Amino acid sequence: MRSRRETLTFYLCISPWLVGLLLFVLGPMTASLGISFTRWDLLSPARFVGLRNYQRLAEDPLFWQALRVTAFYTLLYVPTELVGGLGLALLMNQRVPGIALFRTIFYLPSVLSGVAFVVVWTWIFHPEAGLLNAGLALLGITGPRWLADPRTALYALWIMSIWGLGRAAVIYLAGLKNLPRQLHEAATIDGANAWQAFRHVTIPLLTPTIFFNLLLSVIATFQVFTSAFIATNGGPLDSTLFFVLYLYRQAFERFSMGYAAALAWVLFIVILALTLLVVRSADRWVYYEGARI
Repeated sequence: MRSRRETLTFYLCISPWLVGLLLFVLGPMTASLGISFTRWDLLSPARFVGLRNYQRLAEDPLFWQALRVTAFYTLLYVPTELVGGLGLALLMNQRVPGIALFRTIFYLPSVLSGVAFVVVWTWIFHPEAGLLNAGLALLGITGPRWLADPRTALYALWIMSIWGLGRAAVIYLAGLKNLPRQLHEAATIDGANAWQAFRHVTIPLLTPTIFFNLLLSVIATFQVFTSAFIATNGGPLDSTLFFVLYLYRQAFERFSMGYAAALAWVLFIVILALTLLVVRSADRWVYYEGARI
């Protein structure tokens, strides 16, 4: 009787989460899967078209362009966040006066409004009145047109993304704080210098944190929308047409909800495949203290 009452209490406590999962996650996902097999413009009734939306993907050059742009941005951003975030965390891990203030300053951009900081960076990248080109002019260098040039627009968004390295840095900082100090002391006693201790002690013990940041980074890059939508709207010449931005255009500009749902499920499959690939590779390079996964 007591066990049954405890079970009932448990399900009662998690019922808000279960209801939310069914209504706002599994329900919409199931509905979007059904919509992906239809042609629907939100105004007229949906019409079943089978696999036509998925067949259309293979013939759509903008679909492949969006996939290429997103994949290239991922190759640019993920190593930058992993390495740059770790370097920033090492700096924030130093015992210097006022370090708590510096940690707050570096993390603050990660919680600010995405639209606000994109607008600021759009002004910085302005080819004529922008702060960046003005600084380059002082050095006698003619700056590029940045967001107005298809050759540099994506790189400008990549530079803009470095503004948010504080998120990864804070996670790295938590990992650094959790490292056992006795291992570093033992390495020092054995004659290891700072670089050797970092390479053979800090990095191996930090691989679970690196693994976690890698997963978050890969997932986040395939969901980039705000920076491209506000700064370039996919231009110039579709050079910054990210996948989610193209999905948004199909759904809310062209009202092609069936095709947009198919795009969403392709995105889900791509992210799932990349996530599984990272997870499957973890047993080769992620180490836990006293065990290997």
